[in-house]
Amino acid sequence: MKTITTRDWDAGAGAERRHEDVQFSALDLCETDLEGVEFSGCVFRDTRFNCSVQTDVAYLNCRFVNCNFFDATLTNCKTIGSTFDACTFDLTTVDGGDWSFIALPRADLGTATFTGVRMREADLTGARCRNGTMRGLDLSAAQLTGADFTGCDLRGTDLQAFDPRTVELRDAVITADQAVTLAISLGLQIRDA
Repeated sequence: MKTITTRDWDAGAGAERRHEDVQFSALDLCETDLEGVEFSGCVFRDTRFNCSVQTDVAYLNCRFVNCNFFDATLTNCKTIGSTFDACTFDLTTVDGGDWSFIALPRADLGTATFTGVRMREADLTGARCRNGTMRGLDLSAAQLTGADFTGCDLRGTDLQAFDPRTVELRDAVITADQAVTLAISLGLQIRDA
């Protein structure tokens, strides 16, 4: 597997539109604008995406290890099938895009904002989303056991995968329709008076 560092990126690798089976090591992409770039089967180790602005970028089946997404903005990006290990997402904004089949177990997403993102079958086991924003998400068949959504804004999000017995939802913000979905998941029968 080819390895690219910040020096290689600045020397021309950053101008390439497609990267396949590449390892990016200690790459510094702080305050970088990325648009329409595709990464397939790549590994990012100790990469800093701080304050980057990414639009229509695809990370397909990639692996992120110890990466920092502080204040990064990702718009209509794809991370399908990617895994995130020991990554930080402080003040990260994700607007639209497809994050299906990703693995974000035990991730701290409390200050992150996810809006209108497709996250089908995402692994959010043990994720800490306390006081975060996760609005209008498609979390169909997501793995959520042990996740903490205390105080999280979940309005418009598909809650069918949420089991209130295995997920912390205290003070979460939801709509009346979503409350019915949660009641049904608890086996309650809803009837008119």
